[in-house]
Amino acid sequence: MKKGKRPTRRQKQLIHMAGLNAENWLVVKSLPTHLHLVHRYTTTTKIIVI
Repeated sequence: MKKGKRPTRRQKQLIHMAGLNAENWLVVKSLPTHLHLVHRYTTTTKIIVI
């Protein structure tokens, strides 16, 4: 599993708009249409469509 990076301010806003707590999620891959996230503690993955 890849290591995630801390989200930028804009990514935090997108994570919050998706109903998630931005403090608990790390960004694995950032694409123009998708944001791939991994949970900081449980390693659950999610994909947010922008």
